[in-house]
Amino acid sequence: MLKILSPFDQSLIQEIPFVGKAEVELALSAAYALFLDQSKWIPPHERIAILERTAAIMSSKIEELTKTAAHEGGKPYLDSKVEVLRAISGVKIAAEHISQLKGEEIPMSLTKASENRLAFTTREPIGVVVSVSAFNHPLNLIVHQVITAIAAGCPVIVKPALTTPLSCFALIEILEEAGLPAGWCQAIICENEAAELLVTDKRVNYFSFIGSAKVGWFLKSKLAPGTRCALEHGGAAPVIVEEDADLNDLLPDLLKGGFYHAGQVCVSVQRVFVHENIYPKVAERLAEMAADLVVGDPLDEKTEVGPLILPREVDRVEAWVNQAVAAGAEVLTGGKRISETCFKPTVLLNPPANVNVSTQEIFGPVVCVYSYTNREQAIEIANSLDVHFQAAVFTKNIDVALDTVKKLNATAVMVNDHTAFRVDWMPFGGRDSSGIGMGGIQYSMHEMSREKLMVIKSKLL
Repeated sequence: MLKILSPFDQSLIQEIPFVGKAEVELALSAAYALFLDQSKWIPPHERIAILERTAAIMSSKIEELTKTAAHEGGKPYLDSKVEVLRAISGVKIAAEHISQLKGEEIPMSLTKASENRLAFTTREPIGVVVSVSAFNHPLNLIVHQVITAIAAGCPVIVKPALTTPLSCFALIEILEEAGLPAGWCQAIICENEAAELLVTDKRVNYFSFIGSAKVGWFLKSKLAPGTRCALEHGGAAPVIVEEDADLNDLLPDLLKGGFYHAGQVCVSVQRVFVHENIYPKVAERLAEMAADLVVGDPLDEKTEVGPLILPREVDRVEAWVNQAVAAGAEVLTGGKRISETCFKPTVLLNPPANVNVSTQEIFGPVVCVYSYTNREQAIEIANSLDVHFQAAVFTKNIDVALDTVKKLNATAVMVNDHTAFRVDWMPFGGRDSSGIGMGGIQYSMHEMSREKLMVIKSKLL
């Protein structure tokens, strides 16, 4: 049995039975049969209606969905409510973009050989989608990996994070209440061996993964020939702060970007490179603000930073901070655990370049501040890791901003905003070892469909 525990106090929320290979086979067979029988495909107008009803039902259950997400995932109540509202918006965006899954006319008669022909493309569902999700946005990530598949007309099987499956179950129940036919969305709670069988089956046409790079790249290597995929891993988001940056604007952004959901976000502010003329002030003020953050029970509306997802993650973050301090980093605030499940928001000054907090994704409430003299060198250090996702630069100089955006190795660079900014209709994803493919509601829908070309030959054309 899988025990779902509260990340804050480790109390039991619910027990769920694991399924094995036989249940995985049943799920795959059902999804594949739906895809093969085109008479059972859901027409676009029905998909739109189902998703519109889904959004309406979700809107009537905001409080319930918020508490479920906060309780199982540990994200503070107010932030979890924002996630639920984003998820509802994501469903609406998916419904709106179904009409954009369209082909185009291909010009003919441009050569003698292409005379008397009419050609155009259409887009059709790619096939069975398998989605493996992460814990840190237990509802909104499911929307991005499940609702997009349904909008594209694909049967989908989802494996939610084992720590946070309840939000996924709630969404599937709502989809069924909204009229989604049986078999079009199935959830699987299984351990690694059965999960690998699910992902690597040749009947899977598209694999969506959000999680650790080690697992994602391993599963990609095992995919059946022809299976497309999108992998979203982590980063160690760098921020460049120039001497002319507006501190009153930048400090709240750094605070939010670094400590939102206790830093358990793949694009959390992690490495902040600050010009030497202002870096003491930036570091000290950021530390003062971090020290004032309220850490505690995510269901308490006063809480600003909740627990880490598992006690072993607190152990890991503590060990990484201790390593950095032993190597010469200065702790400006925090630096130690509060309890078995919570870690104090921490600001470290100039950790050495070779310690874990400087070279790996922290995924915890720790922000590192480094001083620099030369911006080119700061950019070089920022780019030196294998992970490249989102980055940021703070400056009032448009030329400096554009130059920095050009030189930072990232899929997205925020100017005068924190690295964790995202809206659900923008492209989102890592590059290099941080991932492959691009998320965002309409981008995922496009990936989950494929083109078909029709060429008509007629003497009348």
